[in-house]
Amino acid sequence: MSPEAPARRPGGRSARVRAAVHLAVTELAAQTDPAQLTIPAVAERAGVNPTTVYRRWGTLQALLADLATQQEADAPATSSGDLRIDLEDYAIRTLADLTRPGGIAFFRAEVSPDVGERRDGLRECLRRCTAGLDVVLEASRARGEAPPPLECLLDRIVAPLYFRVVFSVPGTDGTYARALVTDLCGAP
Repeated sequence: MSPEAPARRPGGRSARVRAAVHLAVTELAAQTDPAQLTIPAVAERAGVNPTTVYRRWGTLQALLADLATQQEADAPATSSGDLRIDLEDYAIRTLADLTRPGGIAFFRAEVSPDVGERRDGLRECLRRCTAGLDVVLEASRARGEAPPPLECLLDRIVAPLYFRVVFSVPGTDGTYARALVTDLCGAP
């Protein structure tokens, strides 16, 4: 009889710590400039020792990147059956993600070269962006449509949203996000 590795308990202490720390970051980002976030402040708010945060994430950038990845996983893309609506939903969701409290700080942290073992933040960010679009494109193809290529969606919808939010260009709102889709797909 060989000894078995202990099973990880979903929802155990590790999951509770992660949830508490993620909540603390989100709350602090909503209350203050995300550039002012520190691991000790996050740990205090989460009710954990700072060494717990350092041990698990290593850096604030890695913590913010983990939170961004988790938030994306919590809101997976779906298909409505209409390419235009799906692209508009994707654009609006992307805009909301970037403009939420701390959204830009989370994005910058994710693509920062200083994320410890996750030095591939740019690739992970692109993977997250394309994963939502892949769902939309696959559903469109399954309906027998010929949707635009992924690169076109990245260039014509995703890139303008990121650019305008990062540089605080006025007028970057839901109307603008929908207009990007209209420009790509044509008038309804």
